[in-house]
Order: sequence, then structure tokens, then C-alpha cells
Amino acid sequence: MPRVVLIEPQIPPNTGNIARTCAATQTELHLVGPLGFEISDRYLKRAGLDYWPYVNLHYHQDYEAFATTCQQRGGCLLGFSVRGKISYNQYAFQEEDWLLFGSETAGLASAVLDRCSTTLRIPIVQPQVRSLNLSVSVAIALFEARRQLGYLT
Repeated sequence: MPRVVLIEPQIPPNTGNIARTCAATQTELHLVGPLGFEISDRYLKRAGLDYWPYVNLHYHQDYEAFATTCQQRGGCLLGFSVRGKISYNQYAFQEEDWLLFGSETAGLASAVLDRCSTTLRIPIVQPQVRSLNLSVSVAIALFEARRQLGYLT
């Protein structure tokens, strides 16, 4: 099943909401530091409610530590960006994909995007809207991947 990766997330409630989505779908959540908050942050815990025991959470000190894990486990790195080459709904997701999302303020760094197999975008029709909320973007991508792979029944 695809895995969700948050690289340097900054806003605790977003990460908490994503953790809840990952708990509900039994999806691994990988947090790549440095984080903009402490894992014990009360806003993070509040957003995740009492679902934290059901989150398959992995923490990596930095991108290189995550890259080592990724190399050992295999799978394609899919970077989500407003400048992605392919619309997320036109991509054929695979079981071992890693869905990478950057921080709320900066997105994915170009060095990370360069290491991705491909970059995906979630189309935004209104040109004045720069991006979607991180937790919304993760849910859209994860549920499309799950739909394609037959996990929505």
C-alpha cells in the first residue's frame, strides 16, 4: 500500500489531521525532520484525537535518513507539487509508492523533487489560489491511490 511522507511539516494540526487519515486507512506515515513542532505538541495530539495509537508512524531525522529507508524498502518516490508534471488522477499508482509532500510554507525542495521518479500535481482551477491545504492534498492523493489499487470497497 502506498505510504505518506511529510518532509519538514510546520503546522501541528495539519500533521495531526494527516495522521488521523493514515490511521483510518492503515497507511504508514513517515515524518522527515526537522519538524516545525515537537511530536508531543498538544495541537498535534488534539488534531489526531485519540487515534495516535492506530498510526503506523515512522520518524526520520532528515531526508538522508529517510532516503536510506526508502532504498532498503524499494518503491517509487512521487513528489507532489503545484508545478508537478502529471495530474495525480492520470498517474497509475503502484503498491510500493511513497507519496511525498513538502512543508506548508515551502513545498518540496528542488533537491527532493530531483530525486523523485515523477512529480504530480492536484489541479487548481482558480489562478489566484496558490495551493491547497496540506492535509487536503494528502487525502486527495491517498484516496486516489487507494481507489486505483482497489482498496475502496
